[in-house]
Amino acid sequence: MAPPSVLLLALAVTSVQSEPTSSDLPSAIVQPKVEDAMLTPVPPAPRWVKTWDEALALVRERSTDLRGAEAGVERASGRWRQALSSLLPNARAQAGVAHDLLNPDVPSGVNPGAAGDGRTATTPVGTLTATLTQSVVDLSAWRGLSSTRAAEKSAVASLQDVRRRLTLGLARTLVATVAAERAAEINRVNLRQALERAALTQRSFELGAGNQLDVVRVNQDVAVARGALVAGDEQLRQAREALGFALGFGQAMGVDPAFNLQGLVDQTRKECSALDGLDSRPDLVAAKAQVESARESKRQAAAGYLPTLGVSSTLYGLTTSPGLGHFATWNVAAVLSVPLWEGGGREGLVRERAGVETQAAAALESARRDVELEVAQARRGVDVAEALVKTASESRDLAERTDRLTRRAFEVGRGSSLELVQSASALRQAELTLVLREFESVQARLDAFLTEARCDW
Repeated sequence: MAPPSVLLLALAVTSVQSEPTSSDLPSAIVQPKVEDAMLTPVPPAPRWVKTWDEALALVRERSTDLRGAEAGVERASGRWRQALSSLLPNARAQAGVAHDLLNPDVPSGVNPGAAGDGRTATTPVGTLTATLTQSVVDLSAWRGLSSTRAAEKSAVASLQDVRRRLTLGLARTLVATVAAERAAEINRVNLRQALERAALTQRSFELGAGNQLDVVRVNQDVAVARGALVAGDEQLRQAREALGFALGFGQAMGVDPAFNLQGLVDQTRKECSALDGLDSRPDLVAAKAQVESARESKRQAAAGYLPTLGVSSTLYGLTTSPGLGHFATWNVAAVLSVPLWEGGGREGLVRERAGVETQAAAALESARRDVELEVAQARRGVDVAEALVKTASESRDLAERTDRLTRRAFEVGRGSSLELVQSASALRQAELTLVLREFESVQARLDAFLTEARCDW
């Protein structure tokens, strides 16, 4: 029997100019087994996320952005209550005990007739003063109440927008992590295939059916595959760290392999609802409420030029002998307050708040433009992503067929090492591109929904 090198050379002589097909090629040679330390997968993350509900629960529990937005609502509610207090009755009671050290037998600070007929003030003397005030006409206070009410509405809308952005950010991070996991897996498959090609080429060279250039080319392809694997592993680690950060942890977190990524859009629909129109998107609602709050705040400052009318009542009592005590006076007074001159402070306050209103209006217009552009891009992104998935799938299929035929042709001596390396590189790129496009399609559908949604969880 002829040696293997002679058989390979004999097969090469029978090659034809047309592309080899599976019908005119012998069955592929059994691929050699390869071992390499880099084929070992990245160690699993210390903690895994199994379901969307679990991830969302962690965000609710540990998100600092959510806590800050909730505190903003509480703060705005407190400011509204402060503004309301100036329009409601205010009552105050004050008690005291006074003693004259130089004249211990004389009641301190008490009018002689305050104790009443047949009574004298005690020494030391105890006093009680109760005061009740009520604003009757105060336009500035009413404007301040309207301003704080609008600010509270803005804070509530901002909280809803934070929830929407957290939902979108969490979904994006989950998709990116799953994509990085898949890409790292593909990189290892590609490295294994590159090592198998290198082993096959080295064996052909040893049998005399190849040359040193073939060996160098496939080894270069192995080096490229190793570089892609190292970069993909680092991207996976960063994706896990980003997921851990999004969930409120200082360590990397992974995604369970059984995580239902395709159903992620349906799961987000349970937590968020579609909007009736763009004007009802939470960030636009918050911006419009800020404009309203700034407008009412400016009117509050301008109303400070107007007079105010209030009612005040004071009850005064002291300790007497005999008896426990005596209420000496109880008066009711109407108080009219007319501002005359404040050194220009009121004018400066009006101008300042007018500038705040202008800034709020500009911020609203900018937010509206951003939302319109974001929504248009998100809607278009779904069609673009689906088209890219289709073309990437076709490209991968063609690259896979080309690589398979090239490998078989090389195994029987009809192809060159350059063709082998080029087809392998093209297949690697097509595989990664398809994975990327598939995850981009999921992300595009999430973006399209969440850019026009309100989340009330």
